[in-house]
Amino acid sequence: PRLLNSLPQSGGWLNSVKVVLGFLELALALKFLSNADLVDHWGVLKYELFMGLWIIIFILTALYLLGKIKFPHDSPLSKISAPRMSLAVLFLAFVADLASGFRYDEKAGTYNSLSLLSGLAPPAGYSWLYPNKCPQNLDCEKDYEKALARAKAENKPLFIDFTGYACVNCRKMEEHVWPEEGIIELLDEEYIVVSLYVDDKKELPKELQEIIVSQKTGKTKNIESYGDKWSAFQIETYEVNSQPYYALVSPDEILLNTPAPYTPDADQYRSWLECGLDAWEKTK
Repeated sequence: PRLLNSLPQSGGWLNSVKVVLGFLELALALKFLSNADLVDHWGVLKYELFMGLWIIIFILTALYLLGKIKFPHDSPLSKISAPRMSLAVLFLAFVADLASGFRYDEKAGTYNSLSLLSGLAPPAGYSWLYPNKCPQNLDCEKDYEKALARAKAENKPLFIDFTGYACVNCRKMEEHVWPEEGIIELLDEEYIVVSLYVDDKKELPKELQEIIVSQKTGKTKNIESYGDKWSAFQIETYEVNSQPYYALVSPDEILLNTPAPYTPDADQYRSWLECGLDAWEKTK
């Protein structure tokens, strides 16, 4: 009871906490709306709009903490306390970091991806001004059959990327591991990259929709969207349903090495790619 009595009483400070949490909730709501926008292909909440709205939200949060914006239930602010000032400075520093996300990255062919926002913001290539079809401006495919035909025509192994629009670790790999020296060159020159989005809600053409029976579980599954198709393909072929998940296969669909899950260590990931390439040379 004595400790409870020592706690600060509710008042203006508690209202300030609620207002700041409200701003944070708005920012997080945009993140989840962005996921829906990507998965359903609305094409509304592109990178520029998302980043601009986040910058506005956190500028307003900082101004509120500095007493420049007031709401009806706020108590009069005679002076700004040190914790409140520190928090406002922190939000302004975050705004400056967000603004740096509008720098152009020549190698990626689009905006500079911020490591702090990987998986929170839309992919930098999901843009009105600098769109790109594939991460890091790679010449990738989004359909397995087309990629396989291309691999046979160019006599190159396939790099299969099971990914998702709402996958945080997928964005971390694409934006901060793939561009590393020795990795991007292999993906660009030695492999045919195919990215299969398991959460893609785009509907398949009617003639490609089907009901399949899982060879693993015996259960039936309706294949109505591209995401259903690639998810079933991953589960039936590799017995895994997690993303990101990477597999290296020959044009004859022979697995070249053990598939890899999320691998944030660039050296380890590079070695895995080189191992697959060595296996491909021996296969040839």
